[in-house]
Amino acid sequence: MLGVSFQRLLGLVRKESLQILRDPSSIAIAFILPVVLLFLFGYGVSLDAKNIPIGLVVEKSDAVTQSLTDSFEQSDYFSPFYFQTIQQAEKSLEQGKVDGIIWLKSDFTKGVFSDRDAVIAVRVNGVNSNQANLTIGYIRGTWLKWMTQFSHSRGLELKLPIQLEQRVWFNSAVSSQLFLIPGVLAIVMTLIGTLLTAMVVAREWDRGTMEALFVTPLRNSEFIAGKLIPYFGLGMASLFVNFFLAIWLFEVPFMGSFWLLSLTGSLYMLVSLAVGLLISMVAKNQFVAGQIAIITGFLPAFILSGFIFDINSMPTVIQLVTHIVPARYYVAILQTLFLAGDVWPVILTNMAALVTMLLFFSWLVARKTRKSLE
Repeated sequence: MLGVSFQRLLGLVRKESLQILRDPSSIAIAFILPVVLLFLFGYGVSLDAKNIPIGLVVEKSDAVTQSLTDSFEQSDYFSPFYFQTIQQAEKSLEQGKVDGIIWLKSDFTKGVFSDRDAVIAVRVNGVNSNQANLTIGYIRGTWLKWMTQFSHSRGLELKLPIQLEQRVWFNSAVSSQLFLIPGVLAIVMTLIGTLLTAMVVAREWDRGTMEALFVTPLRNSEFIAGKLIPYFGLGMASLFVNFFLAIWLFEVPFMGSFWLLSLTGSLYMLVSLAVGLLISMVAKNQFVAGQIAIITGFLPAFILSGFIFDINSMPTVIQLVTHIVPARYYVAILQTLFLAGDVWPVILTNMAALVTMLLFFSWLVARKTRKSLE
């Protein structure tokens, strides 16, 4: 590296490393907070609808209706409650005690054994539209499964206009935890790279030590590298710790290559570090730098990266905005590596976007880095 003194560089790296070790908040953000997030999304957060409280109203009980209600009781998706009348069930739905009602009228069994349709009346609470759609889908699935079993038990052929043969790729259990936990790694690295680094230069300004650095023979490249190297190591260490927790504790499958995980993690870490350093140079105040890092780094990574919310379901304008969020590309890489493997078209496309962002933010950092009190 032309013109760079490795002695000065190592001295600044040692200074920053000691500062990290003396700052409990840095260790907490790098290692404790990520573990908390993993436990939160691994055990406490689920996008799967299970044990949905559902009301069952059976006007005329017999073997057929009992067989159908047993299907709902045995399903992991429902937690049934029985009501004598539809009015009682609707009152419970209004009070939020159940999320839906299944109403089997008195002529239901006759409809099953005759040429006319056996109608199931369904009422669903639509306040939470996503939950309502899931509930309706699960009810239809349970009903279809029961009809198939009921017909086969009587030697009848269930005639449907369409026969659906489905196969789920990459996440056969359709578990939201397997989808969420890889994304948590991206959020963790965003916190370390953007939030912690945003405080680096701003802290020097707040403590009045920036002037002391200005009078040293440090070059701009040495200053930038010395500030970023310790946090790069901290971020990569946190990535590996949380990676092994994900596959060991939460049993998330990892289908890709570990070296590719390390390479893409390093690339995203450099992008996050560049963004954080740029924020700290512009803000020159720890509080302001922290707020900007949360608003421009953490929140977009959490909301607009596809970590939780599907990007294709967002309005077109918001979808366009997501293209300037680095976490969008890294979340896609992580979910591909964990659940699908080394799918090179996906990996290379998203890596190219991260490389472009790294070059852009590095150029901005280089322009903003100057030994001046202004």
